[in-house]
Amino acid sequence: MLVRGGVPTSSASSCAYVYSHPVGLNRASQYIGTAPSARGGCLAGSTGSREQDGEAVAEIETVGDVGSEARGRAVRRDRAVRAAVERGLLGPDAAVVGLLDVLGIRESAAALRAAFDAVVPPGTPVLHAFAVKATPLVPVVRLLHEAGIGAEVASPGELALARAAGVPPDRTVLDSPAKTPAELREALALGIAVNADNAQELDRLDALVRAAPTRSPLGLRVNPQIGGGTIGSTSTATRTSKFGVALRDEGARNWVVRAYAERPWLTRLHAHTGSQGIPLPLLARGAAEVYALAEEINAVAGRRQVGTIDIGGGLPVNLASEETAPSYADYARLLAERVPGLFDGRYGLVTEFGRSLLAKYGTVVARVEYAKTAGGRRIAVTHAGVQVATRTVYVPEAWPLRIAAYDAGGRPKTGPEVVQDVAGPACFSGDLLAEGRALPPLEQGDYAAALDTGAYYFAHHYAYNSLARPGVYGYAPDGEGGVCFATVREPQTVAEVVAESGGAHASALTGLPGATGARPSPG
Repeated sequence: MLVRGGVPTSSASSCAYVYSHPVGLNRASQYIGTAPSARGGCLAGSTGSREQDGEAVAEIETVGDVGSEARGRAVRRDRAVRAAVERGLLGPDAAVVGLLDVLGIRESAAALRAAFDAVVPPGTPVLHAFAVKATPLVPVVRLLHEAGIGAEVASPGELALARAAGVPPDRTVLDSPAKTPAELREALALGIAVNADNAQELDRLDALVRAAPTRSPLGLRVNPQIGGGTIGSTSTATRTSKFGVALRDEGARNWVVRAYAERPWLTRLHAHTGSQGIPLPLLARGAAEVYALAEEINAVAGRRQVGTIDIGGGLPVNLASEETAPSYADYARLLAERVPGLFDGRYGLVTEFGRSLLAKYGTVVARVEYAKTAGGRRIAVTHAGVQVATRTVYVPEAWPLRIAAYDAGGRPKTGPEVVQDVAGPACFSGDLLAEGRALPPLEQGDYAAALDTGAYYFAHHYAYNSLARPGVYGYAPDGEGGVCFATVREPQTVAEVVAESGGAHASALTGLPGATGARPSPG
């Protein structure tokens, strides 16, 4: 249903007019994280004026001299939350949703492509493959595909998602430390690029390549063993990482060089240093290590055997403010400075970014069911917790989230801040989105939004307490002051929860011998 100015028309999407009053920007500066300035004015599509609403103008002035990207993202998000409430996507009967900023995702993809286009010679083959694990939703993968981004997959399920999204085989890369023979056969039959993880997998590829010709580009993943970042679980170039061939282990580098010399069909080389918590210089060092190895392999082979280097992804995301930092341009410039030979046109390039493409463009919004106090601390009990923010709940020091407060109408809340907890619905005390956070008081019927959750959050449902998966909706401005929504994933029903939990097999266990409650006879 498409709604324009209250008149329904036929469409697969839904649009709603939300003419934002200037006060709709009143909390944007908090999330953007910049100092106030003397600049002011109303946003396009707003109502009111400086003279008629001095307080609203003062709020806008706090937005300050921020980048247009961050400001635009905050404005679009605020308008989308309000429109979601007014359209009924959020409310008493839809207490938690995931929202995706479609315009922002497109801009993110464009920024990635532009950053690397600026440092490679014209005509250099470059494939930016989205790490599907970051947001495994078919409409998201399709959106990125149409924005010029391929797919990096690490399981049969992720490959199926990429294919459903229309990503062609020649723009798909298969990585996984545990590929089965069936997965490898499927990839080689389709012509999908494969990065083998270890010597035993390479043996499997030997047999498959001998059995049937393939057009798949084939490579090997190596671990440069250069160390980790601030988060151990996302550091993949440590001494004992489970990924790839450990290059600094005794004899390993010579084995890799020999493996390429013996297999002329190995034409790619892959390394991935890590993701969140990895500083840019360490990422660049990982790229330098794999480039040096490619040069060595080609020198020993006496030919340009390795023609494409896959540097993985890993650009960390700023979770502390609205600013996108570091940027793709920052990283590409550093790579070109530290590893100039990688960008002189002799090598094709593959990247595998995930979190950095999507995180800033997703928001979990949950209704405050109850507001109470305990031990002098305010607690807002919401419908978003461990089921949509698993990493944050279990490891909050590594995965903190910014929280935005909205009133019952979906408008950003103002006023004095108080220290409070933002709790989830799960039945354990640690189910907290934020603990001891200073926010405008969240009251019953208000909404709490967890920002920067477009990757590895609401798309990765954790069914604690059999909590249903929330609906996910994309939003975009309609060009006339309104907000359009499109369903990305339907909210899960209770009936579907039962079905997924073995509802059709309710008597399966009691039907086994000795499972009816009677004790089996001795002997």
